[in-house]
Amino acid sequence: MGRVTAVLINESDARTTHLVESLAANPDVDRILLIDQTVEQPALSPQAQEKTRLLKIASPRGASFADVLDAVETDYGLFFSPGEQVRFGQRAIERFLSVAEDTAAGLIYSDFKDEVDDELSDHPLIDYQLGSIRDNFDFGPAMLVSRRAASAALSNHGPLDSRLNWGGFYDLRLKLSIDSTILRIQEPLYTRTPFDRRASGERQFDYVDPGRRDYQAEMETIATEHLKRIGAYLAPEFLSRPRIGALKASGSPPHIDQEFPVHASIIIPVRNRERTIKEAVGSALSQQTGFDFNVIVVDNHSTDRTTAILSEMARDDSRLVLIMPVRKDLGIGGCWTEAIYSQFCGEYAAQLDSDDLYADNRTLERIIAKFEEGPFAMVIGSYTIVDFDLQPIPPGLIDHREWTRENGRNNALRINGLGAPRAFYVPILRQTGLPNTSYGEDYAAALRISRQYEIGRIYDSIYFARRWEGNSDAALPIAKANRYDSYKDHLRTIEILARQRINQK
Repeated sequence: MGRVTAVLINESDARTTHLVESLAANPDVDRILLIDQTVEQPALSPQAQEKTRLLKIASPRGASFADVLDAVETDYGLFFSPGEQVRFGQRAIERFLSVAEDTAAGLIYSDFKDEVDDELSDHPLIDYQLGSIRDNFDFGPAMLVSRRAASAALSNHGPLDSRLNWGGFYDLRLKLSIDSTILRIQEPLYTRTPFDRRASGERQFDYVDPGRRDYQAEMETIATEHLKRIGAYLAPEFLSRPRIGALKASGSPPHIDQEFPVHASIIIPVRNRERTIKEAVGSALSQQTGFDFNVIVVDNHSTDRTTAILSEMARDDSRLVLIMPVRKDLGIGGCWTEAIYSQFCGEYAAQLDSDDLYADNRTLERIIAKFEEGPFAMVIGSYTIVDFDLQPIPPGLIDHREWTRENGRNNALRINGLGAPRAFYVPILRQTGLPNTSYGEDYAAALRISRQYEIGRIYDSIYFARRWEGNSDAALPIAKANRYDSYKDHLRTIEILARQRINQK
């Protein structure tokens, strides 16, 4: 008797037939569960027919995923994502099983190869960690799950919620991760023909698609319950934002001068943006406010005409402050650090990227007014995705309406970003700081601040985010996308550990 039950969707085409036939030929595969959502059955060989069983389940991704698990009677279930063709490599299933036996891991996944237009390329994945709780974590299209570990997870942490429509596997995976190892095999065990060929810049906004709000709400509920189980959930109770005088009296932090030359600063880190920097700075300087402000541009040693353009603009407007760091090892977060600890920084600091624009000349005033509505340590607006010529492009408005005061800081651990533009109450930002990176530095700051303080939101568009060939995240190669995803999971790991410590105290 084989030790594996393979589970896949019947897509009534060659992908299903080829995969079923290859699985049936493997002696380690005892049964193939074909989840049938159609009346068509693929034409199979006698050997494949003997091993194949049809499961009539209308929505296997939701609560009915429990029925799929119940149908797995072997030691392991080998689960396949729909829509992609998978071809196993030499002794790949045997390798899955060998690692499973050696490690007793609850879930095992592996690297693979992509085949596009008859060309093969490596597709490495990333390791799972405590902070990998986002529902879009990429396991690839094939995963081996221990039936013993799955049964223990559901016994220890509760069965799958009967109300689930999409999150059956997500719920199981989070429960598995509490007591079992989720392990990546760093070997390409199979070849995939990818279904979704969009660039990284197109895929990154799927989680804020307004057409998927019900889906996102369900995933938020699953993630929140997981945080409660592991002791990392934070109730909607916030510290009051300290006054400047109180900070000075407490001496925390003692080396920071809490006198501010202006009420607000717009901070623009830049390196080699000669095509866009004049427009960005012009947008910042055009702001109409009832308070004094300046624009701090941190020029990170540009080698094109950026520095000359900025110098010329600074001669014409004294509100423009140029900082050229002494250090040459700074990322965007490091440039922000140069600005917020400088003598020029205002009490509030608002973000503007060097290739983006504010929506109008009242944006800064709206942001600061939002700070005054509540004791917010940070305010985040909404933005519209535009092309280089400022014409809206899909997905258009990114408003993060999934955020709520009651659960926003918990759900922030599930999603990959919180929106833009971002603005900070500088005395608190000086205490928490930003990491010296050029990706995720704002996310790290938001997670850290939200741990203690409330974040205010503006839900209509006040910012134009350009998508063009010069964007750093327009079309990331796999290695860089993996590095970014792993880093954000790392930030979530740190934050979960910190929140667990808070709750333990």
